[in-house]
Amino acid sequence: MPLIDLRRGLVFLFFGVFSLNGQQPPATPPPAGNQLPQPFTVVLDAAHGGHDTGAHLSEKLEEKDYVLDFTVQLRSTLAAHGFAVTTTREMDVNLPPSRRAEVANHREAAACLLLHATASGHGIHLYTSSLAPTSLIPFLPWDSAQSAYVQQSVRLSSELNSALTHAQLPVSLGRTSLLPLDNLTCPAVAVEIAPPDKSGEKIIPLTDLAYQKQVLTALVAGLEEWRHDRSLQP
Repeated sequence: MPLIDLRRGLVFLFFGVFSLNGQQPPATPPPAGNQLPQPFTVVLDAAHGGHDTGAHLSEKLEEKDYVLDFTVQLRSTLAAHGFAVTTTREMDVNLPPSRRAEVANHREAAACLLLHATASGHGIHLYTSSLAPTSLIPFLPWDSAQSAYVQQSVRLSSELNSALTHAQLPVSLGRTSLLPLDNLTCPAVAVEIAPPDKSGEKIIPLTDLAYQKQVLTALVAGLEEWRHDRSLQP
């Protein structure tokens, strides 16, 4: 049997055993060494979907629909700025966290944004994993794969925070334990969009087009700065 076929058989057997046991295989970090340069890929994960509606943002608006629409807009804008973009879902389907993580990890992304929305609070909430940082090893435990990327994720969050603040948007930072965030082998931030501050006595809704554009433009600016900073790294 050719060596490549033998290797494929061993990989199939390895992953098949985990599937039969109902377990996730360990997350594998991107390979090191003399590899061809990878495109700067951003993965966008629109939270919820299908029967998982997420938060009720208004009488007629569910979180799953809001974040999907926002993700489509963000994908198009990023593509126009020269980013390679992968989305975990582009329709009203419910994907398990493990599947979302598999999509992102397979892409060897330079940044992953998990998009959420809430009717509580105001402004943009940025969350990174609460896992303690660890070293990058060949096979990362699935439940804590993000631990090897936490420090990079915090730096990505800082870049997004700077861009959002520059756009005069209120921002709050936090750490959390969240799936699929903890399974991701890339710099990753959960972005939760809340309504903006009141404009006088008027409450501006999440659906306000000017507000959505303001948030979208700031996120793209933050990712452009992240791309620039990573290009300077050895």
